[in-house]
Amino acid sequence: MRETVNGDRSTGRTVPDIASTPVTSSTFDTVLRVGLVALLVYACARIVLPFAFILVWSAILAVILHPLHLRLATYLGGRWSALLIGLVGIAMMLGPMVIVVTSLATSLQALISSVQGHDVRLPPPPPWLDGAPLVGRKLTEIWTLVATNLPAALTKYGHLLSSPVAWLASFASGLAIGELSFVLSFAIAAVLVAHGEGGADFARRLLTRVTGSTARAVQLIELTVTTIRSVGLGVVGVALIQALFLGLGFFVIGLQAAGPLTLVALLLGIMQVPLILLSLPVVAFVFATEATQAAIVFLIWNVVVGLGDNVLRPLMLGRGLAVPMPVILLGVVGGMIVDGLLGLFVGPVLLGVSYVLLLEWLQQHPVGGQWRDGRPTS
Repeated sequence: MRETVNGDRSTGRTVPDIASTPVTSSTFDTVLRVGLVALLVYACARIVLPFAFILVWSAILAVILHPLHLRLATYLGGRWSALLIGLVGIAMMLGPMVIVVTSLATSLQALISSVQGHDVRLPPPPPWLDGAPLVGRKLTEIWTLVATNLPAALTKYGHLLSSPVAWLASFASGLAIGELSFVLSFAIAAVLVAHGEGGADFARRLLTRVTGSTARAVQLIELTVTTIRSVGLGVVGVALIQALFLGLGFFVIGLQAAGPLTLVALLLGIMQVPLILLSLPVVAFVFATEATQAAIVFLIWNVVVGLGDNVLRPLMLGRGLAVPMPVILLGVVGGMIVDGLLGLFVGPVLLGVSYVLLLEWLQQHPVGGQWRDGRPTS
């Protein structure tokens, strides 16, 4: 071999050294694998993205309902328990949601028809409005023009209403989709509940792969589950119960805007704003338009429902971590803008979980050889 090499050197020819040649095939294979995985992830994301909020809400419902499933499974079995939860959940959500959404759509349609037919009747502006600082005089002028000459008001200020009216029409059309999304979410949640152990094992293996520690993966899963149940039950659940009972009073007393008022009550409840801000004007209107006895009963009903969160929230909140109200508010508004009615429920839960996991990561991340909680890195 040496003679051959020497002979080649003597003739001026260069013989490549196979041992020192860079192996480019392994690099190419790695790039090819990464590219194929990225392409697969992109294709799957495009397919799943339209159903992202429905799947997330289904997973949230499954986490919330899993303890109930375990209790019922001891008597009914796993499959029958999941089926019962799904059917009851669909029935409980579909009935009230159909009533509220239908009332809201009817109110919006009546309002748009009244504006288009110039059939809106407003009382004269109150005297105190003209004395309000900065905007009082301008508001009085607009109010007077709308009350006395609606066509002229629409001609002058109609361009300012185009965007809000378009948003209201889009929101009303999305309510029907929201109803179907809720039904589909409960159906998917029932399937997830029936396979809860497999889902938990998948989440544990995935987080173990990401974090490199089984103990850390279990800790993150427990923290996520606790936060989902805390926000989902203690915030969204209490707000939903209060809004449904408050809306029941609105419908029984015969308010034409019962649907929109129920939706406003749900928004205020999720944002943890006292419902008395909504109930007081409504009660005053009922006292002015209905019989005294019915108005007194309506007042008592509103007081009982308004104070109900003081009893429900400690029972349903449990020992979950507290999520600040600005995070909940941002989740409510952002979720509703992104995905309408379904985002109203998904947004605060998803943002609350992200907030808690971010705090947990900041506490565990080492800075300058020390953990955030003061423990050394070694």
